[in-house]
Amino acid sequence: MAKSGISVRTGRILLANREVALRVSSRQVGSGGAAGARVLLTHQNKTGSSSQDTAERLLILQRRLKSTATPRAAPATAAPFIEHYDGIKNEKLSVEILNRRKDPLDLTFTDHHAAFKSKSTWEVMRALLVFQLCGIGPLVDNNEKLMKFGQAVLGKKLFGVLMKKTFYGQFVAGEDTVRIQPTIDRMRSFGVKSILDYSVEEDLTHEQAEEMEMESCVSDAAKDDGLPSNIAGIPVVSDKAFKPFNHEDIGEMTRYQAHKEFGDRRQGVFSARTFFYQGEVNCERNLETFMKCIETVATTTQTTGFAAIKLTALGRPQLLLQLSEVIARARKYHQEVTGVKGSVIEGHVDPQMFENRFREKGIKVDKPEVQAWLDNMTYDKQGLIHLFSWSGLLDTNILLQDLFKVPNLKTGRMEPLISALTDEEEDQFKNMMRRIHTVFQFAKDLDVRVMVDAEQTYFQPAISRLTMEMMKKYNTEKAIVFNTYQCYLKEAYKSLILDLEQSNRQNFFFGAKLVRGAYMEQERARAEALNYPDPINPSYEATSEMYHRCLDLCMKRIHNLKAEGKEKRVGIMVASHNEDSIRFAIKRMEELDIKAEDKVICFGQLLGMCDQLSFPLGQSGYSVYKYVPYGPVNEVLPYLSRRAHENKGILTKLEKEKTLLKQELKERLKTGKIFHRPEGDYIPI
Repeated sequence: MAKSGISVRTGRILLANREVALRVSSRQVGSGGAAGARVLLTHQNKTGSSSQDTAERLLILQRRLKSTATPRAAPATAAPFIEHYDGIKNEKLSVEILNRRKDPLDLTFTDHHAAFKSKSTWEVMRALLVFQLCGIGPLVDNNEKLMKFGQAVLGKKLFGVLMKKTFYGQFVAGEDTVRIQPTIDRMRSFGVKSILDYSVEEDLTHEQAEEMEMESCVSDAAKDDGLPSNIAGIPVVSDKAFKPFNHEDIGEMTRYQAHKEFGDRRQGVFSARTFFYQGEVNCERNLETFMKCIETVATTTQTTGFAAIKLTALGRPQLLLQLSEVIARARKYHQEVTGVKGSVIEGHVDPQMFENRFREKGIKVDKPEVQAWLDNMTYDKQGLIHLFSWSGLLDTNILLQDLFKVPNLKTGRMEPLISALTDEEEDQFKNMMRRIHTVFQFAKDLDVRVMVDAEQTYFQPAISRLTMEMMKKYNTEKAIVFNTYQCYLKEAYKSLILDLEQSNRQNFFFGAKLVRGAYMEQERARAEALNYPDPINPSYEATSEMYHRCLDLCMKRIHNLKAEGKEKRVGIMVASHNEDSIRFAIKRMEELDIKAEDKVICFGQLLGMCDQLSFPLGQSGYSVYKYVPYGPVNEVLPYLSRRAHENKGILTKLEKEKTLLKQELKERLKTGKIFHRPEGDYIPI
């Protein structure tokens, strides 16, 4: 049977003995800011045989090319093209940018005119209606059933019209790349840019999600072999029965294994999208979706926007679990050899210490395989960075079980730290890495920034590690790849410090999105059930403090680089609906002399929510983004359901927005501006 895969640079696809190559030439940005591209599709039949899979794949590609090969020109009224954060030392901004319109900012965020002048009166009324409905508990709690009932009674077409007038119209920009353009253009004219996300989700039952998760998160090799008693001479805690242990590494194996009671990763999660593994072909479709989204950013936002992706969409999640497990075991191995706890990079250990300890253990360091392992450790003058050369993941000829080998501390034999993998799973990992590289190479070619969303803590060590490797490879000239840091985690600050240190020591640009987090209830329940330490901060106040510490750390780094006249090598997105965090960021920007024009700090909120934050910030000259979902009405219902639940959970904040909406509506009725047509003249930075 033929293997499947996509090469990094050409988007070459191998399916069922046929080869499809997708090649995109360099984009040239014209005077209107629209991107133009030459896209070539070649199809080579190597065997002369036909293939239904290949035909379906070609249809997907042809549809994509048809919709994007001739990008729409930017409207004549659109703001001039602005180069995004790029790290140039003494970048000179145009006079038009420097003299752009900037309004005074009300830091109480109670200026209803600034918040809603970008909206028509109907849109103000719709927002008020939707937020009122989000406050009705039984309606929100049963919204999935009600939406399915509505589809059945009204039919999908009429139901779609109703949703466009209400929830869909409030939280989703449109069905496709053409229909979202007016929303993007109008927001931009009022100082707000866009983060695009194609928000179609599978509508799975709880049982279906559970079954898919367990099938995709357990290795066939593990089913045969069971859990090992030790790894490279280090004892492993076996906790299949979830019994409590008095052991410092409690839950070492359990944490990075799938468990049926938490198989449906959507449970208790209302502010994040969930992907379930449905085979390699579906991962290819997800790849196409991400690439289409990146192209949409390039052609509709004049490359000033972002795209957002999740790594669980691009491969089998079991592989992320096993990589996370490798990272935990590497820390334990490092501790056993050096006596230093924590991650490898923070120990600043001299690699010579490993050779000395091996000699003490009677391990023959002159053996070729041991010497090769010592030579391949990643380090600099300050000490070790990684035990392994993680860049080896870029080499698709290396097996994971060969890459993550270490000398057994008892026998000296080279043994894998990673759990056993089948040949098929090794191939699946290669496919996942090809997809990840395809996304970021494509983004770099089109000069589009991509944010990698954070996920559950059992996936996150692998996600962060892979994202940092992508930064190292693709953030050589500017920040293209952005990692996400969930500040409700106890280890958020430490993780951020270490990643900033790595970017500094390995000389690449660093991009970070700071969020509070989306999986709190689920994470706490899982930690308690599986008997490992709760990874979540003890209170909301502790999370806010962590958020501000992380933000302050990044801003001080930016300030120091600026004061030293060095490149702008750190870019941060303050992704928050919290007014106090926004005020904190603005205050620290003033204190540290970080200007909006430096283009290193930006703010982000969801479309349809917290407009009293986003638009006044954008109109005051700050860099602001709205997270802009799009997709067909009847296919984004799971997304809309989550937005309804999320708004129910922040009723106090909603009251303020509802009050401002009422004030705006009342003023328009008083002044006869019922048919107000929003027209902005702001230029976003």
